[in-house]
Amino acid sequence: MPLVHDPGELFAWLRLSLEPGLNPADAYALLGAVGLPQHLYTHPVAELAQWVPGPLARQLAARPVPALAARIAAALDWVRHPDHHLLCLADPAYPRRLLEVGDPPLLLYVHGDPSLLSRPSLAVVGARNASLDGRENAHAFAQHLAAQGWCIVSGMAAGIDAAAHEGALDAGRPSGGGTVAVLGTGIDLVYPSHHQALAGRIAQAGALVSEFALGTPALPHHFPRRNRVVAGLVRGVLVVEAASRSGSLITARLAGEYGREVFAIPGSIHSPLARGCHALIRQGAKLVECAQDITDELQGLQPDNPHGQGQSNAPPRDSDEPGALRRPACEAGNPRRADGSNTGGDTAGEAAESSGPSTAALLACLGHEPVHREVLLRRSGLRSADLDTALLRLELAGLVARRESGYFQRLPLKSTARRKD
Repeated sequence: MPLVHDPGELFAWLRLSLEPGLNPADAYALLGAVGLPQHLYTHPVAELAQWVPGPLARQLAARPVPALAARIAAALDWVRHPDHHLLCLADPAYPRRLLEVGDPPLLLYVHGDPSLLSRPSLAVVGARNASLDGRENAHAFAQHLAAQGWCIVSGMAAGIDAAAHEGALDAGRPSGGGTVAVLGTGIDLVYPSHHQALAGRIAQAGALVSEFALGTPALPHHFPRRNRVVAGLVRGVLVVEAASRSGSLITARLAGEYGREVFAIPGSIHSPLARGCHALIRQGAKLVECAQDITDELQGLQPDNPHGQGQSNAPPRDSDEPGALRRPACEAGNPRRADGSNTGGDTAGEAAESSGPSTAALLACLGHEPVHREVLLRRSGLRSADLDTALLRLELAGLVARRESGYFQRLPLKSTARRKD
């Protein structure tokens, strides 16, 4: 890329961001006191010691040690690629909304289109261990909103994040708003590793962004920092699925602190992955049933998207379940009801497995709400006759109930428990 800054200026920004032992608070204090980094590194030790401890002042006044110089050189080499960019706090292209965060990153590494970071954006986040319906909802909402010109921001984690990125990508460009993946690693790494292809698609048609230095691995304390960037870039956050203790709730909390709108999709009271969303709604998040619930709330903040004009504002819905959001599919593990009773986890799975592999597979496709037979046919991949046989076995085992109009519902294990006389 053509460097926005001269090499000396960019070198100084990189050094400041990589300086060993320099925490963000001290870096901001130094910038506030002496101005740009290239000016900071011209100050003598005595002046620097007014703002940072003596040993750190001496380190800043000296030439960078070889290890630090090598890291700076690697970053300067990385940014020479046409699709690689470095945005510093003083860069006109640095996203303005991110400056509203209390501790905005000194530098952003961007692989892809940096202009997307300043587009009107919405975050779509949720559980890694998402249900099938949760992933479908995330994809549908993201695709619809991106087609209306919103840039979809998420964290490229497994589950909801990945589905949201894929939905935005499927909206296409230039009519779509694109997608931005905020990473919890260095931008030269892909985490989780099985998202290599997804990362490639995002870099080509959207943008990957990270505040972490090249080569930085995935560490637990990096992801809350990643989440604050997600919340800082956007005008609103949609939580699709979240357990009671979830990183997505951190993103939602930060969004609220930054004055962003928070939206949540409700789910079954029996689903552990609905509890986080229900908690957010109790705390004041906007309950969302369709994409227009979001766009109505953000009236006046709509992105300028002439390509999207005339497109339907209809909510993303399952074509096999007219008039309803896709229902949450069952989660892995042993979910429990609000009263602590088992909802049909391992024991139910074992009962289904005893009736045959197709029966167990079908049980995994059932959520906690009624699901139409045609949806089960699509989800399970079973032939029609095999599906009917598996459903009958589940009914006879007391694991599934047949409802009206072709719907089936998974029963809580509590309802099927046999008396021990």
